[in-house]
Amino acid sequence: MSTKGRQLIQIARRQLGMEDDTYRALLERVAGVSSSTKLTPRQIGRVLAELERLGWQSTGKPADRPAPAVSDDRQPLVDKIEAFLAEAGRPWSYAEAMGKRICKVDQIEWMDCKQLGKLVAALAYDAKRNGRPV
Repeated sequence: MSTKGRQLIQIARRQLGMEDDTYRALLERVAGVSSSTKLTPRQIGRVLAELERLGWQSTGKPADRPAPAVSDDRQPLVDKIEAFLAEAGRPWSYAEAMGKRICKVDQIEWMDCKQLGKLVAALAYDAKRNGRPV
């Protein structure tokens, strides 16, 4: 959070066209520090809130698409895939890329139960390797 937060502060500063002395005065007024490297995560949040109050708007990442619509017999496997992706913080495009590599199928909607099972197994292996619950 802190490195990303500092990056967001710098982006906001540039987009608002703040001079260095104005920026440092804002840091001093809001957080009591003269450099963004000395900010704690809570102070980063306060500075970002102040920059938003001054007119900066965060564009953010576009939302990922919803879970694929599949038949009832395949829905439990898709739910498992969705749970693994959520636990890892990964988008559906990650699972689709794995499906292309493992099963040679472009869309999760087009996979049969056997192929979805392979994808679940690969995601379980990834979770175990990275210390997440299986």
